[in-house]
Amino acid sequence: MRIKTILVSQPKPQTEKSPYFDLAEKYNLKIDFRPFIQVEGVSTKEFRQERINILDHTAVIFTSRTAIDHFFRVCEELRITVPDDMKYFCISESTAFYLQKYIVYRKRKIFFGEKRFEELMDIIVKHKSEKFLIPLSDIHKQSIPALLDKNKIKYTKAILYRTVSSDLSDLADVNYDILAFYSPSGIASLLQNFPDFEQNNTIIAAFGPATSKAVNDAKLRLDIQAPMPQAPSMTMALDQFIKKYNKDNKDK
Repeated sequence: MRIKTILVSQPKPQTEKSPYFDLAEKYNLKIDFRPFIQVEGVSTKEFRQERINILDHTAVIFTSRTAIDHFFRVCEELRITVPDDMKYFCISESTAFYLQKYIVYRKRKIFFGEKRFEELMDIIVKHKSEKFLIPLSDIHKQSIPALLDKNKIKYTKAILYRTVSSDLSDLADVNYDILAFYSPSGIASLLQNFPDFEQNNTIIAAFGPATSKAVNDAKLRLDIQAPMPQAPSMTMALDQFIKKYNKDNKDK
């Protein structure tokens, strides 16, 4: 018995150079991609209930492109004109460049870190006099507000979008050898869609300590864990597992 099918709980890669496609070719696998979660914006009615005045702030902190989309969506729906002197602090350069979708980039005060919020924090601290707004999802890293609090930054947390489970009912009769998860929300979606899910011989792979914890908390068996020193990516962890599994089950 060999591993033949994998379901990855993320959107299909946009590039043909994805290591998932290399993995599929190497082991003659059928790999499907299906987001187990999706993002939906909060309504303007819900946002008003947060009692936040966007124009009371002089700077916005963006941790993702999704945050940018929903910030400007809410502004448009509420007919708020964001002033030209608003400052933008982005988690990475690519996130900062995404602002071009909504503003004239070269005419704005934009700052960005490398990739980690801790790096952006070093820049934010240099602008302590600003009044920051940080658009977030209902599910977000608690370390972000904790760091802002630790550095005594004046900020307002605005929940502009939420993570919800996708409808996976069409997968009810479809079985995969491996399910690969990248977030605790993916595990929650699995159990919400299939409350009677029984793992049996299904192999579960999890990326990140929070996802691994969610698997264990759900009393499911964690078969593949990434990142690990010998497998820093999910595809490398899958590769190593499949190689050993197929070898051990060659004659079964």
